[in-house]
Amino acid sequence: MAGLALLAVPRVILHDLDILEEGTFVNLLFVVVPPMIWIAVALAARVPRPFLTLLAVGAFYGVFLCIAHQLLWDVSGGHDVRLGGNLEGRLSPGTEQLMIRIFAAVSGIFTGLLVGAITGLIAWGGRRLLTKREKA
Repeated sequence: MAGLALLAVPRVILHDLDILEEGTFVNLLFVVVPPMIWIAVALAARVPRPFLTLLAVGAFYGVFLCIAHQLLWDVSGGHDVRLGGNLEGRLSPGTEQLMIRIFAAVSGIFTGLLVGAITGLIAWGGRRLLTKREKA
């Protein structure tokens, strides 16, 4: 499962290093191909619970996403991010950075779980279709 999740990590790293630009075809490939591979592997391996399996892959991906963002925080400009609105200027810079990093970590894990849930639903639906065809 962790190996499948690692397929999506290069996009995170290339994006954080500003090597990969959003909105390009290459970026689209880096976004879409790894989850498609997750689905294909789940279907080919005939995993009994594709939703839960890919949700777990997504959880691993979320953790890897979180780790990559935290490790590349200063390189990707994270140190320049500041709180705004009612919190602007009310906290020390260190406290602001800690809060932003925590929110970024939670966001990364949530993103991984969401990608896992979506791919899991697709694989679950594909598994049901394949099972119906085999019985027919």
